[in-house]
Amino acid sequence: MNRGIAILLGVSLFGCTDMYDGQKIKPMEESRFFADRLSSRPLVEGTIPRGGLRHDPHLYTGKVDGKLVESFPFEITEQVMKRGEERYNTFCSPCHGRTGDGTGMIVQRGFPKPNSFHSDTLRAKPVGHFYDVILNGYGRMYSYAPSIRVDDRWAIAAYIRALQYSRHASAADLTSSERSSLR
Repeated sequence: MNRGIAILLGVSLFGCTDMYDGQKIKPMEESRFFADRLSSRPLVEGTIPRGGLRHDPHLYTGKVDGKLVESFPFEITEQVMKRGEERYNTFCSPCHGRTGDGTGMIVQRGFPKPNSFHSDTLRAKPVGHFYDVILNGYGRMYSYAPSIRVDDRWAIAAYIRALQYSRHASAADLTSSERSSLR
């Protein structure tokens, strides 16, 4: 009986090596096993990673048939607008400023000023333009695709539209009850 316990204990201790010290290939490390010497293997043709099927071009690219979309792929609610404001203030306001005029903190420290969202040119752009710029970058702005989720990109685009509308709104655009509440 004691001999069996000793063998079991010996086998279990032998199996308790540190996994960190085990044989493995780290990502981007050279491999002597494969002919191309790459350790990271390409996906098998036709493979779609989990969550990677992007069958709605309107939602995922901001384009339909290669043209920028004029509409949002989902309903813009108060919750979406609040999320858009929060994400805009986090990712966009350092350059574009809290009001979208292009005078963010980075610009105040000497970096080039981006275009104001209130310019006639950007006000005329379809909403898909703003999504596309967040996705792919534009000019000096790099892509925020790795940092900003798809739904948050659309929320930011909605918030940019709200900033644009707010700068050009007039009292005539308000209902009579809204106008009386301002007085």
